[in-house]
Amino acid sequence: MINGQSILPAIRDMRDLERFLSSDFELGVLLEIHMSRLDSISKLLRKHDKKVFIHMDLIQGMKADEYATEYVCQTLKPFGIISTKGNVIVKAKQNDVVTVQRLFLIDSTSLEKSIKHIERSKPDYIEVLPGIVPKYIQRVKEKTGIPVFAGGLIETKEEVQAALDAGASVITTSNRKLWSD
Repeated sequence: MINGQSILPAIRDMRDLERFLSSDFELGVLLEIHMSRLDSISKLLRKHDKKVFIHMDLIQGMKADEYATEYVCQTLKPFGIISTKGNVIVKAKQNDVVTVQRLFLIDSTSLEKSIKHIERSKPDYIEVLPGIVPKYIQRVKEKTGIPVFAGGLIETKEEVQAALDAGASVITTSNRKLWSD
């Protein structure tokens, strides 16, 4: 769990944002939002006492690099930053923002390379995708000693529970049917 939540709602559009704002969730993940909306959305989130991880790689119109990361951290002051890129994670950590390094597991080679990148960037959390492979959630957690988020392709409450049972701290999902804790 993180902030008492085992689910982190992943917000993809304004309907998701409205649902998140009216929910009991305190913490979510902001994805696929146009950069021109970030300031107004950040103000709206603060007004509703909500916090988010901003997924730097998925913000439309913004290059996910250390300069954009520094701007987002210093100007918007998000709860956290998510990225696949080590330089983004390092810059967010330098700005005292919680970090999540996202990794895609497609084969054993991608797992080993990802572990090496994580050793360099030292994120606070790791997000494993797809999140429906409990064995690899457990393996990543054991190899790194870093808490794991599970995301991607999780469609049922049983899959949520399997990921949590495998050691995931939290599940990230844009599937609104799973946004109940």
